Amino acid sequence: MNESTPLRNPLPRTGPAGPLSGLRVLDLSAYIAGPYGCTLLADQGAEVIKIEPPAGDNLRKYPSTLEAESRAFLGVNRSKLGIVLDLKDPADLQALHAMVKTADVLVHNFRPGVPARLGIDYERLKAVNPRLIYCAVTGYGDSGPLKAKAGYDQVLQTMTGMCAMQAAPGQPPQILYGSVVDYYAAALVAAGVASALYEREKSGEGQEVGVSLLRSALAMQSARLVWAEDEPREVGRDMRSGGITGIHPTREGHLYISANTPHFWRALCEKTGLGELLATERYDSVRKRAQHQEEIVPRLHAALAAHSALEWEALFGEEVPCAAARTVEDMFDFPQVLAEDMVGRFAHPVLGSYRGFTRAVAFGRTPGPDPFAAPTLGQNDDQLKPAR
Repeated sequence: MNESTPLRNPLPRTGPAGPLSGLRVLDLSAYIAGPYGCTLLADQGAEVIKIEPPAGDNLRKYPSTLEAESRAFLGVNRSKLGIVLDLKDPADLQALHAMVKTADVLVHNFRPGVPARLGIDYERLKAVNPRLIYCAVTGYGDSGPLKAKAGYDQVLQTMTGMCAMQAAPGQPPQILYGSVVDYYAAALVAAGVASALYEREKSGEGQEVGVSLLRSALAMQSARLVWAEDEPREVGRDMRSGGITGIHPTREGHLYISANTPHFWRALCEKTGLGELLATERYDSVRKRAQHQEEIVPRLHAALAAHSALEWEALFGEEVPCAAARTVEDMFDFPQVLAEDMVGRFAHPVLGSYRGFTRAVAFGRTPGPDPFAAPTLGQNDDQLKPAR
């Protein structure tokens, strides 16, 4: 925390301290990547203050079957305090600068050039607080021909080949629903900020941290993004090991099976009554099975038709990695999720109560304070906004 300007006592949280307790994070970001990155810091004990414009984070307006709140906003912004500042208002800009003096981290997702126009670029805020960790989340980075272009999860999925890779042969590209690029970028925000805070303990100085959706989308494909010097442009980059490893129909429901190792392949064949496949040399490696999947998969499907997906899941047990296809609603009461305390109940001033995800990382000695509900717009103005 800033040594020259002591941190004001944060609003109290219940529960034990976390590894980041005592740190203050100003979250000026919107949508998913930046906000959820800050939520991951809040999970670990940081005091996170979500600072929204008068119209609020656009994610509040996303479609939701909840009448008064956005389900997406609630899920992305847990354990934060919330205030409203209009950074185009000189008095509110001055208030933000006052808050920066006692902050450890500031996160935003403005396009390059916008922070300077608003008066919140790194050089200006560094002068206010030299120890500030300043994290900018962008679509494409802060240089290059696309730096001013708006970046969104599915735009980057499509641009970077992720959608093409999901398509079956001869079929059009397919979106991966669930904002996977945004959520991975959020993890990079939390990791990058934590690393910068660690370095600050040695140097005493803050620094900029840059996370982009483009970098996130490519990082997720590191295993594919390898091109040997003498290879042609179009080579097999698909990591999937053929039709054996994948989702298969059963008598009732669908089942994902992974049988890449010799041990799992043997167990799969024995438990499905396909032991004769083990004696066939043409199927004795993952690569060979991928080459001959047209011969194997129909026999596997015929065998799987004997039981439901849930029954096969029980029959395979720990011997064959698998999972029956479930819905996200099933996770609210899934025994393993409950055993790991991943879903909790939140009190909300508008909704009253809801259940949601609690924290992404488990710490033994410093598990972190209890999570709490995402803020309503301006919920903590009275407690946190500097006097005008």
